[in-house]
Amino acid sequence: MLKGYQSWEFTNRPVILGTATVVGPDEGKGPLGNEFDIVHSDTKLGQDSWEKAEKKMLEEAAKIAIENAKLSKEHIQFYVGGDLMNQIISNSFAVRSMQIPYLGIFGACSTSMEGLAVASLIVDSGFGKHVMAGTCSHNCTAEKQFRYPTEYGSQKPPSAQFTVTGAGAAVIGPEGDGPVVTGATIGRVIDMGIKDPFNMGAAMAPAAVDTLQAHFRDFNREPGDYDLIVTGDLAYVGYNIACDLLEKHNIPIKQTTYNDCGLMIFDRENQNVQAGGSGCGCSATVTYGHILKRIKKGELKRVLVVATGALLSPLSFQQGESIPGIAHAVVIESGGQ
Repeated sequence: MLKGYQSWEFTNRPVILGTATVVGPDEGKGPLGNEFDIVHSDTKLGQDSWEKAEKKMLEEAAKIAIENAKLSKEHIQFYVGGDLMNQIISNSFAVRSMQIPYLGIFGACSTSMEGLAVASLIVDSGFGKHVMAGTCSHNCTAEKQFRYPTEYGSQKPPSAQFTVTGAGAAVIGPEGDGPVVTGATIGRVIDMGIKDPFNMGAAMAPAAVDTLQAHFRDFNREPGDYDLIVTGDLAYVGYNIACDLLEKHNIPIKQTTYNDCGLMIFDRENQNVQAGGSGCGCSATVTYGHILKRIKKGELKRVLVVATGALLSPLSFQQGESIPGIAHAVVIESGGQ
């Protein structure tokens, strides 16, 4: 199953049996608003805190994903997930109510594909039959934890990103109808010394390019072998840096369509989102909503999703540490051989 130096090839082609996406009002007003299962009009979802609202979104996404997979909660043997909150409390508290054996992970905004890769590995190896991967983020909880109190209303620079309020979940199984996961590349921690928490795209872009290089090397492929390559979430600043780095390393990214989840989920011209979207829920909702629907329609045959994450914490930032980046890539293909 090991492919090259840092990749996995899933020879049994685990199937994405069902997915679900739940988002907030800003995401619902974006270009992909019709692609999500639930669009909430209230960022608190009727809860008394934003943290509880984030947990509720994930619970909703998990429930719908299981239903869409035509299974019951009792069929799910393991849950793999994480989020941006301290000690990944959104996932831990959500799974507390699900009562499913739980593997908590943290990859910051790369958690969506890290979770999907691990869930697929469990199913492909036969160590589990039905496994769920899930993640979430909330604009108000992330802003409060990593930057300034939400109520403070501080002005942000153009390089800053807007954390997505959203949750995404996917159920993986050994057989059935649906797109299949055929490979994954596990990223390395790349740190270029960026210290500005309002410029996450610059911190994460080198990690995205490093993982892409590793993926093409391990699988002996090039960008043209994919109908679509998406990073997430570099947004405007990081996306352009990634394009420059890809050109510098002679990776012919123009062979295919290259986009970024942070650019796809919002309309930067008409929504006040600075450089674009970010957060664990960004690549999760774009992938499990928009991209998988395109695969199911036959518009895309093979897609590479490279989720990116900034591995900082409020404590590391306060101590003057730089922001390490990471990126995990997953290959998703249309079903069948």
